[in-house]
Amino acid sequence: MFDFDREIDRSGTMSLKWDKYKGQDVLPMWVADTDFVSPPCVLSALTERVAHGIFGYSRPSPRLIELIMARLSERYGWQIEAEWLVFLPGVVPGLNLACKAWSQHGRGIITPKPVYYPFLQAPGFNDRPLLTVPMVEQDGRWLLDIEELERQAPSADLLLLCNPQNPGGTIFTREELATIDAIAERHNLVVCSDEIHCDLLLDKDARHIPYGAISAEAAQRSAVMMAPSKTFNIAGLCCSFAVVPNARLRLKLQQAMRGISADVNLLGFVAAEAAYEGGEAWLQAQLDYLRDNMMLIEQAVARWPGVSMARNQATYLAWIDVGALGLDNPIAFFEQAGVGLSPGAQFGDGDFVRLNFGCTKALLVKALARMEQAILKLPK
Repeated sequence: MFDFDREIDRSGTMSLKWDKYKGQDVLPMWVADTDFVSPPCVLSALTERVAHGIFGYSRPSPRLIELIMARLSERYGWQIEAEWLVFLPGVVPGLNLACKAWSQHGRGIITPKPVYYPFLQAPGFNDRPLLTVPMVEQDGRWLLDIEELERQAPSADLLLLCNPQNPGGTIFTREELATIDAIAERHNLVVCSDEIHCDLLLDKDARHIPYGAISAEAAQRSAVMMAPSKTFNIAGLCCSFAVVPNARLRLKLQQAMRGISADVNLLGFVAAEAAYEGGEAWLQAQLDYLRDNMMLIEQAVARWPGVSMARNQATYLAWIDVGALGLDNPIAFFEQAGVGLSPGAQFGDGDFVRLNFGCTKALLVKALARMEQAILKLPK
């Protein structure tokens, strides 16, 4: 029904991902957008709206708000109010606004490490001390070092959480989130949870739990940030939202946005509504395709001496440990082999690389073959 094997030429389309290696024989497997055509319902809605011909300032439709509320209720049993929603042009601006709104000068902001690099940048951009808590591998999953989180918490106002975790792919359980929340309660931390990958669950046995759905108390000290962008490959349309149940925190966020944060653009709203209204069958087909791609990576990594990877429960991003290969510059090594990856150092650990497998199987197989050839040529 949906052709994820279809190869689309993205050259000449102002693609950040593909223009990076323009004119080079390097396969771009780095920045987190996919090479899949967005759902037909999204394309149809955008075509219809473009035909209208006027693109003025906009606001979310009542239907989009209804769809978000229904989605959170049906998927997670989380009943939210419409007034809790704050629409944003992206989760990354949301992280920076969170630092501005919910922390004081001189007080730290805690983030896991390794993590999606804007987490590591946002405190400094807002003149706040960065406090990091290591992610540690436990039984094949990446989890926060709880003892270190407890140690850092008294010096902080805000915890930036990433669930599902990027780049590690962990889906935190309710019990794991409750442990984090107990620390947040003891030390009066606001928790800003980036949950942009919450629809991209590869582990069929796992369930995503929004931070605000842990308990009524957790909801009152947190903000959950979500978006249809990664799920439906519409990141360039820049439509995200924060769920902020606490009125005081919500007001502070809205005040921080004034004069700084742009409104969501009209086509972003249109695409989001269409995706949430009619994109579920496409999403499920995409997940099946991504699971197959993930299996190809796991099989390849198992063949590669000195390379390992924890279980990837979510996202289309593989976090691969190449530290035992002894490479001076892993990214340059794989670029020379014809594969462009994201550097682990950018996320906080230079022994890793991140591979985006949101692509056709043909492209992934080609990339894995190039990586394998390069790895097997290394001296034993």
